[in-house]
Amino acid sequence: MRKENLFKEGKITKTILTLSLPLILSQIVNVLYNIVDRIFIGNMKDVGRDALAGVGITFPIIIIVSAFAALFGLGGAPLVGIKLGEKKVSDAKDIMMNSFIMLVITSLILSTVLLIFNRELLYLFGITDELMKYGLDYLNIYAIGILFVMISIGMNFYISAQGYTKEAAIFVLIGAILNIVLDPILIYSFNLGVKGAAIATIFSQGISAILILIFLMSEKSVLKFSFKDFKINAKIILSVLALGISPFIMQSTEALIQIVFNTQIVKYGGSNYVAYLNIMTIMLSLLQFMVLPVHGLTQGASPLISYNFGSKNMKRVKESYKTLIIMSFIYSFSFYLIIFLFPKPLASIFGSDLETLKLAPKIFRIFFFGMAFFGIQLASQASFMALGEALVSLTNAILRKIVILIPLAYLLPLKMGIMGVFIAEPIADILATIITFSMFIFLINKILNKKLLEDRSYLNE
Repeated sequence: MRKENLFKEGKITKTILTLSLPLILSQIVNVLYNIVDRIFIGNMKDVGRDALAGVGITFPIIIIVSAFAALFGLGGAPLVGIKLGEKKVSDAKDIMMNSFIMLVITSLILSTVLLIFNRELLYLFGITDELMKYGLDYLNIYAIGILFVMISIGMNFYISAQGYTKEAAIFVLIGAILNIVLDPILIYSFNLGVKGAAIATIFSQGISAILILIFLMSEKSVLKFSFKDFKINAKIILSVLALGISPFIMQSTEALIQIVFNTQIVKYGGSNYVAYLNIMTIMLSLLQFMVLPVHGLTQGASPLISYNFGSKNMKRVKESYKTLIIMSFIYSFSFYLIIFLFPKPLASIFGSDLETLKLAPKIFRIFFFGMAFFGIQLASQASFMALGEALVSLTNAILRKIVILIPLAYLLPLKMGIMGVFIAEPIADILATIITFSMFIFLINKILNKKLLEDRSYLNE
């Protein structure tokens, strides 16, 4: 069945799974880029404990890079889906090419800033002098390869937007497997340590980026990657920014949260602060196994929602977002059950530090509790995105992290000490889920009816 027919006629659950499973696989595999680095680093002989903590403090930067990739990838992909639904392929291509230019420009700026202000940024993120060496070893090499990371992440969304989720997953899978193979070779065999992990990541992302661009230039792609008749269009860039600002804030504020967590842990962690930093690094690694597969599910469903919204098939839009919300909740709830039952074995994958393993079970069960319900919030947020509702999506993006979580992370430790840092997370997750889902129920019919009225008005002109 052609991709267009799949959007218009396929059974909803089967269609979402068909579109999403390759993306879920690619997201899980994509997690392995950083997870595998942390596992190998954490198990380095003698220095693994400090190296894991030092590299963990650099990950807000990696999150920020991914956020900029999402700004121009997730910002443009829903617009492309809507244009394809409206049969405006040329307009869809213009959106993709303008997004690509912005990915390149932004990556060059980020690389320059990180290489010039590397130490200052790491101090800002909460690093100590004893951990600085490991942070710099990873960050300096990663900064050089940001262009590859941005293209690999950002442009893959434009393959998914066409319904080619299998191909999008394969390109990520190739890079991740290469990273897994290179990590132990460069870290241990070549004795490069943390630098080896960074080299493996950047090289692997570069291969993925090349494969993605080759596909977009091929005959199979509806959107042809080409600079023929291309012009930078400020209006298109602004529309991409308007829609992409929500996932950008969602991801970049994850970096801000990790910075807050790191600085609060150093402040309240006492002599065990390195163990607490490692626990936070491990938890944020595991958190990606919840969040990113749900993102894969929502990215698979988003073209389906966007296409039918553009085609004014509102019955199919409703069936799609309802199915997405149910599936996302089932996954997030199942994820928490695994965390609750097996906290210590999961922590031990990242090293054998006794203090870390002793503290991990209690903290894991508290920190991840809100994640049992968080799939509902992510699915509601993604549905707003797929419908082109930038302002509503932005409001929800700010809510959980800026309005709720960060203030709690500062206030709770004043009374509860170090545990207050970890308790802030589930409180914020539960409150944000309740508010976002309530907003979705209240607004969704208004959004769909507005689209129908706009199209009728256009036809009557």
